[in-house]
Amino acid sequence: MSGIIGRNKETESLESLYKSNRSEFIIVYGRRRIGKTFLVNSVFEKRMTFAYTGARNQSQKVQLQHFAEQLKLFSKSKFAPELKNWEDAFNQLKELILALPATKRKVIFFDEMPWIDTPKSSFVAALEYFWNAWAAQRTDIMFIACGSATSWMVDKLVENKGGLHNRITAQIYLRPFTLGECEQMLAANNCVWDRYTILQCYMTFGGVPFYLTLLNPKESLAQNINRLFFEKNAVMKNEFDELFNALFNQADKYIEVVSALARRREGLQRSEIIEDTSFSGGGLSKILDNLERCDFITSYSKFKKTIRDSFYRISDNYLLFYFKFVRGNNSKDNQYWTNNLTTSAVAAWQGFSFETVCIQHLEQIKKKLGISGIATNSCSWRKNGTSATQGAQIDLLIDRADRVINICEMKFSQVPYSISKDYENNLRLKMAHFIEETKTRKSLALTMVTTFGVLQGIHSGIVNNEVVMDDLFASAE
Repeated sequence: MSGIIGRNKETESLESLYKSNRSEFIIVYGRRRIGKTFLVNSVFEKRMTFAYTGARNQSQKVQLQHFAEQLKLFSKSKFAPELKNWEDAFNQLKELILALPATKRKVIFFDEMPWIDTPKSSFVAALEYFWNAWAAQRTDIMFIACGSATSWMVDKLVENKGGLHNRITAQIYLRPFTLGECEQMLAANNCVWDRYTILQCYMTFGGVPFYLTLLNPKESLAQNINRLFFEKNAVMKNEFDELFNALFNQADKYIEVVSALARRREGLQRSEIIEDTSFSGGGLSKILDNLERCDFITSYSKFKKTIRDSFYRISDNYLLFYFKFVRGNNSKDNQYWTNNLTTSAVAAWQGFSFETVCIQHLEQIKKKLGISGIATNSCSWRKNGTSATQGAQIDLLIDRADRVINICEMKFSQVPYSISKDYENNLRLKMAHFIEETKTRKSLALTMVTTFGVLQGIHSGIVNNEVVMDDLFASAE
């Protein structure tokens, strides 16, 4: 287990379940490339009783052939059994387990389970019978189901209305790495970058462990981005279509929704998504739920508004970078990123992407502010402008139970941020609009979240709290 970075809670949970005195049905899920298989294999590398991985876009016959080969491998048999259906497969798995000492904990690992469930295969029904009629009656089984198609994992297992209803004993959901965990992983891969570079790396690739393994520590970040996104047949250029087609049936509908969201950096309300895509009703709800389950998008509530008034925005760093610079980019320039680093388009992306990173690290911000133990609600606020008045927007405010609201302004810069006279006036006007429209009686605390802090000057006195880049690298615990 020495190779595991982060995932401390998840590892402790798996170890605790291993020591349980009952049979456990555990699901491990999360978006593709997030490290689910690596986690399970690392924790149980020498304790695995049986492991099987589903094959994408393969028939039931092929899936069963692969299962038979795994039975042969783990039973140390000379011959693979002939399996006609999944009932046969689970019966043979029972035989393998029964041949082991009764005192031994049996770890059974089914990886990429959604791919196993081919049309008309009756896989889920066979799994239900195996668990309910046999495994659950024992005390020595640890059954781990893993899958990237989060919607399938939730619909067929977590929210199962049939034989597996309420049978799941533990759920482990893997989220992307934090900045601090990415720093650890890069260091373990001999990638010695400063935190400013790691932050820009995170803004591009997000906290997806697999993406970080593609980085060459002998190259600069810009060189890595050129190689992975803009060279011919670049890996990350093709990742988008591969990712969505692997995760979702009717992937084109999901792509249409995230494409609509990518066109509006501040996000869209449900009514606006309907207008842009013509999707509506339960179909749109399912798409939005599945995208959010995979951490691709996030729904945000507005201050003192109902859930119906929520809006959605892309929260996956890779998607933000891909839609801004890669999708539809017909340039043949292999050094595209290096040659465009100083453009206004990159500057605008850096500003918005930094805001996204800050929202992803809300717990670290609260820790720096000393309010981790206070009940809070994070949301946004927007006042639409008219022909006569200017609009105003707050992307992150932290509404606290102690009657204080932190108004968070997030600024990405290469040096300490300088507050000008015009910006100070803008901030005062924004807070005045907020008080006038919301009628709040809570105290407002202007909080600047920046890379290197706020430059002290005659206009910096408006700032009540500061959070800097280094604070975002801290553990949230």
